Amino acid sequence: MAWQRDGFNVARMRLLARRALPRPVFDFADGGAEDEVTLEANERAFDGVTLWPRPLEGAATRDLGIELFGQTLSMPIMVGPTGLAGLFWPDGECAAARAAAAAGTAYCLSHGSVCTLEQLAETRAAPRWMQVFVYKDRGFTEELTRRAEAASYDALVLTIDNQLLGKRERDIVNGFQIPPRFAPRDLARMATKLPWFLRMKSELPKLTFGNYVRPNEPADLETLAGKMGSILDPGMSWRDVEWLRGLWQGPLILKGVLHPEEASKAAELGVDGVIVSNHGGRQLDGAVSSLQALPHVVEAVQGRIPVLLDGGIRRGGDVLKALAMGASCCLVGRPQLWGLSVAGEAGVIHVLDILRQELDRAMGLCGISRIDEIGPWLLEPRPTNN
Repeated sequence: MAWQRDGFNVARMRLLARRALPRPVFDFADGGAEDEVTLEANERAFDGVTLWPRPLEGAATRDLGIELFGQTLSMPIMVGPTGLAGLFWPDGECAAARAAAAAGTAYCLSHGSVCTLEQLAETRAAPRWMQVFVYKDRGFTEELTRRAEAASYDALVLTIDNQLLGKRERDIVNGFQIPPRFAPRDLARMATKLPWFLRMKSELPKLTFGNYVRPNEPADLETLAGKMGSILDPGMSWRDVEWLRGLWQGPLILKGVLHPEEASKAAELGVDGVIVSNHGGRQLDGAVSSLQALPHVVEAVQGRIPVLLDGGIRRGGDVLKALAMGASCCLVGRPQLWGLSVAGEAGVIHVLDILRQELDRAMGLCGISRIDEIGPWLLEPRPTNN
């Protein structure tokens, strides 16, 4: 297909997604907070690290498989949580989850999904993780946790860096609303976006935050989006982590950890893993890049729990660098949304395959046959010009 030929790397898939989507919808996924300094730093950080290949080690075949929280993944790359994936393709979350399962890896459902967590579970895609937040109404946090347990989710991901919503200025400039609304002049300019519009025309009126729909309350997306910021609790603390640890018996993972002291305390409190993340640069602009924070977090946990990385992965070589710094696995957010926007489930499979092939090639060129052979010996900081 033409899109597969043209979308030969993640950057090209981003370009195809930009062509396919209305500008406000594309920027909703692509943009970051304020000046987008942290968003850009997430990607640039990988440019500051170079590789020391050892091609004579003889890596004729490579095994990319890993064990993570008691389950086998085909590669150290999984799909991270992204809200409103159903805005980019009909039934977007389920399509992406099926793609991840087809690729032999894990999928994490966003709390802000269009489908419910039960509907996602009906796909039988696995491993599947569920994202939760700490709400002012702790009962709602507990409700989502119990529902995830009943639907046999394999892990619970508590995101800790979204308790106050970041200022995403592209959305302000575009006048982006949830759900999106288009004036007649906008529709006239959308001739090149017609396939998206035709796919989504019947879906847009039905869009909602599936997991937030409550009996006898308005279920429309606009109402739910308007109350989202008010129900999150910026006063959450370690007491909430301990409380959630007591509720959830499976793997509990903290997402949004940047400071090494928080990573160390998480391990002490019985958290099973941490995801080094700054929310893709969508929250606190000026925060440290995920890759820059990674080695500090790895050092702090001292091997007690797995450390995962989220943010800035655009190449398989980026994954290799993160693994060499001590990451156990990497999450991709925007890249899978770009694949979803271009070709639905097939597009997400394509993006994951691109990253798999690039990682496999980079390992072979570095003389690495297995993931457990990757270590800090592989890295060298890129020299800077003074």
